[in-house]
Amino acid sequence: MPPFDSTLPFRADPYRFIRRTCDAVGSDAFETRLMLERTLCLSGVEAARFFYDRDLFTREGAAPRFLRRTLFGEGGVQGLDGTAHRHRKALFLSLLGPGRTDTLTERAVTGIAARLRQTGEVVLQDAFERILTRAVCDWAGVPLDMSEEENRTRMLAHLFEHAGSVDLRQVVARLARRRADRWAADLIRAVRNGTCSPPEGSALAVAATWRDADGALLPPRVAAVELLNVLRPVVAISAYLTFAAHALATQPGAVAALRSDPDKLSGFVQEVRRTYPFFPALVARTRVRIAWRDYVIPAGRLVALDIWGTNRDPVAWDDPDAFRPSRFDGWQGDPFTLIPQGGGAHETNHRCPGEWVTQDLMLATTRTLLDHVDWSALPRQDLSLDMRNLPGLPRDRLRVSL
Repeated sequence: MPPFDSTLPFRADPYRFIRRTCDAVGSDAFETRLMLERTLCLSGVEAARFFYDRDLFTREGAAPRFLRRTLFGEGGVQGLDGTAHRHRKALFLSLLGPGRTDTLTERAVTGIAARLRQTGEVVLQDAFERILTRAVCDWAGVPLDMSEEENRTRMLAHLFEHAGSVDLRQVVARLARRRADRWAADLIRAVRNGTCSPPEGSALAVAATWRDADGALLPPRVAAVELLNVLRPVVAISAYLTFAAHALATQPGAVAALRSDPDKLSGFVQEVRRTYPFFPALVARTRVRIAWRDYVIPAGRLVALDIWGTNRDPVAWDDPDAFRPSRFDGWQGDPFTLIPQGGGAHETNHRCPGEWVTQDLMLATTRTLLDHVDWSALPRQDLSLDMRNLPGLPRDRLRVSL
């Protein structure tokens, strides 16, 4: 049975705790407490289908306060539901939908290729973060002087690298959030008072002029949060790029297979997304009293869906712990079996609209890494994944010699 309160065990092993506990109790659900609040933890494809029923669950007030104060911000789309959520989600779909980020991908991959053409040793995670910060700011119409590029990169990176930390890094993340909110709100006000003129249709222009369903402009602080909800997730794609590099470095035969048959790249990218530790779980609250499996769940109860375990559900995936890109040959996609960035429909559920640009960047970056890196001559380093961190990056952030 799980302990009375599972906060410490969960934080000690955030990706594997729910799945391991489910296996131990012989079920895809169990009750425990997280931060002393009674919580139903779920894992698996059927649990995901249940969790994404919009009539049964709400995201309002579900995210832990420490994540709202670091990763998500206050008042953003992640905490909305119903009509308000669909209307606000349209902002992001207008910017990040299929085919809308081709210029962003091109800017980023051009920067990555240029960096890999230089000589010396490169820490890939750090390089990806800085290149993506420059690329997304340019694409979004956000002014960014070269002199502030490093500081803005660290500020945005702190929002996702340290959001789940329980030590002094949490303080760093909260301070970074305050700086980011002020910076973004100043940009919104500058657009509205005419002292900043971003390109029409850019993320900055759209966030500054977006009106909610009632026809009112978003308050500057909320518009700032939504602008950061474009910038910060794109910089966070750096983790997926590093994970792709890690798979090239550690999966036997991967480099040779991809170099000999580039058509295998898509399956490789999907398998990286399925197996690597990007974010561990999603949370919601029940709208009404629900009966599911052997549980009667009262209204307002916190429910956590396991991302890591659902992506490895043996009901959906044969030999789920094996890294096997060929499993995606002919795969048509399923909104509940592969949920590294959320499940359900992008338009109506809380599935990340950045999923398309993530895959585009991973495909293009993996091609670039295959072209420019000698994967047989990596520097000595610790390639193990830090499974206590969010995201679970390689401990030495993956270094390559050029």
